[in-house]
Amino acid sequence: MTLYYRPLIEEQGRHVLAGGWCRFSRVEVLSRDRQAERIPADEVPQDILHRLTSARSDLGTSESNRPQVMGILNTTPDSFSDGGQFDNRATARAHAVRLMQEGADIIDIGGESTRPGADLIDVDEEISRTKPAILDVRQASQLPLSIDTRKAPVAAAALDAGIDWINDVSALTFDSEMARLAASSGAPVCLMHAPSDPKTMQQNAQYEDVLLDVYDYLAARVDFALSQGILRQNIIVDPGIGFGKTLAHNLTLLRGLAVFHSLGCPMLLGASRKRFIGTISGAEKAQDRMAGSVAVALAAAGQGAQILRVHDVCETVQALKLWAAVRG
Repeated sequence: MTLYYRPLIEEQGRHVLAGGWCRFSRVEVLSRDRQAERIPADEVPQDILHRLTSARSDLGTSESNRPQVMGILNTTPDSFSDGGQFDNRATARAHAVRLMQEGADIIDIGGESTRPGADLIDVDEEISRTKPAILDVRQASQLPLSIDTRKAPVAAAALDAGIDWINDVSALTFDSEMARLAASSGAPVCLMHAPSDPKTMQQNAQYEDVLLDVYDYLAARVDFALSQGILRQNIIVDPGIGFGKTLAHNLTLLRGLAVFHSLGCPMLLGASRKRFIGTISGAEKAQDRMAGSVAVALAAAGQGAQILRVHDVCETVQALKLWAAVRG
């Protein structure tokens, strides 16, 4: 019987979570076969407790003692929120500069939409969209940059242009060469949960237990990455909010988010402007979901999520500063 361990965040907890800003003294033990129970953290198996408490790598960012804000730069004509706004070199460069000025710690550059129903584009097209933006941003700053792609040739071109991270929404399942590239380059790689291709992922979003199913998937992908020579310190995990999930699935994952710290890897949360925020808040247009996106980002930070991938960098950075000040 597999057991899963979710740290219960509390202000005066005995243990520091992932070397960060949250603490815990008790853990909820989850299982597919019996009711959840709560136990003292000191009763957790030592290897799991070590993973829960060990400090995470800063992955080249300036700080690791606070949530890192990843700004989104989509050079696509069809992304769900900002498609067509930054799909030429001048607008992409201007947006990257604005993200840096607003306080982004990382910039994630993508050239292929992964919104529900999105079509696959060819490698050359994706490179032509992303490489000029990477070159321009790299000339302006040494800020860590991430390439949001499933394709090894796109990632290779991005690494040549000066990218630092690989953000693979397929968790190394789409392109068999991606794991080898990540291992040989030494680049940090983000492994995200998605049940299928973006074109079809919303058509049959079913799980036995979404929190545990996503955990098991990510655990298996981490093991695969390790088997390919990728170091655990270079692996980031992302539960894939909005990718093949209903509103109820998304909320369950957000409520149980701390369980993913048991994987011993930094956690990325990308919920910015997604449809479930609009459904709950009544904000029909993606551009009107900033306040809801910030609320979700703060909830994730409160469970120790190390990286927050957002469209609204200025508002998120400001909110995090106030959140930290109030927490003391």
